[in-house]
Amino acid sequence: MPHCLPHHLDLTVSDVARSMPFYDKVLGGLGYARTEDYAGGVPCWVIGEGSGVFSIGLHAAQSDRPHDRRAAGLHHLAFHAASRADVDAFHVLLAREGIEILDAPAEYDCTPGYYAVFFADPDGIKLELVHEPPAGARTPAE
Repeated sequence: MPHCLPHHLDLTVSDVARSMPFYDKVLGGLGYARTEDYAGGVPCWVIGEGSGVFSIGLHAAQSDRPHDRRAAGLHHLAFHAASRADVDAFHVLLAREGIEILDAPAEYDCTPGYYAVFFADPDGIKLELVHEPPAGARTPAE
């Protein structure tokens, strides 16, 4: 079987109207475009072309149980950045927009050169933007 990349991700949020401006800022800042052409008006952001399209949709929660990344389900969602400078610039966008920053840009002890910023959506879903150099290009200082 060929490489299978994700096609879409649907998130459940407690208040779609509250979450839409957050995801407009965050996903728009990452190059996604919002569309309403998904599952009967569910807000959706897309990136890519042809068979390489990936989308993120928002659905209204059917219970009032808060998100818990330590329970079964989504722990966090990470997006790839092309460079450390992109991570730093995105951190500036997060701060300017008043988005909750969980951990500022830094090198984290995942792989050599792993550089990321962590932040949260209005429901506490943890998100990340990471630059991880290719395995052959990794150095402790990258």
